Amino acid sequence: MIDLTLIRFEEIVPAGANWSHVLKRGTTLRITNIESGANVSALFYNFELPSERLNLPDTLKCQHTAKLTTGHCLYSDMGRILVSITADTCGWHDPLAGVSNVSIVRDKYGEANYQTARNGWYRNGRDNFLTELGKYDMGERDLTMNVNFFQKVSVDELGKMVYHAGHSGAGEYVDLRSEMNTLVVLNTAIHPLDSTSIYSPKPVHLTIFSSPPPAADDFCRTLCPENERGFILTERYFL
Repeated sequence: MIDLTLIRFEEIVPAGANWSHVLKRGTTLRITNIESGANVSALFYNFELPSERLNLPDTLKCQHTAKLTTGHCLYSDMGRILVSITADTCGWHDPLAGVSNVSIVRDKYGEANYQTARNGWYRNGRDNFLTELGKYDMGERDLTMNVNFFQKVSVDELGKMVYHAGHSGAGEYVDLRSEMNTLVVLNTAIHPLDSTSIYSPKPVHLTIFSSPPPAADDFCRTLCPENERGFILTERYFL
């Protein structure tokens, strides 16, 4: 339970929609799966220096993992930590499968544009990212690998990605503590490997709340030696 006096604001992102916010250092973003089956595709940038952005290969390599959960940090391409995962009831978030695009959605669900379906039109994650990035004078060249929160994708012995349907239930959440002033760009479009036959993205609830800086024994900081170095490098950035 979040201390109500620490909450700065709350918001619901509708199904299939996009959203962004500069998550200030000293705050945490809680993303809650309102219904089962939500997907939140997310990108992360240093707001003061947007050329510094999420580097998922380094994030996974230095923490020796192919999934993200409590204790893991999301690294920038300069070795600093953009956000760290301080709580997670889901246990597995997908950093591998990328984002849906217009072809994936059209081939799987058919076409439904705004002119015919109004707010029920079929949106895709890539276009949602570009729409939101445009607000910050960013575009295609700024797209990077993304995280898909509340989704599980493993890799079998042949190297094929395996999608696990129904991985996250209603009420599950993940907390992202901002270690920098981090531009968070996300959308709730459907996962690129979603196995449902009906286009049915889900909404999520967002809560921004104040949070203390990581202590010396912080779990994310002490998870591995690489994270300790990442926190030191991040703290030097603000000296």
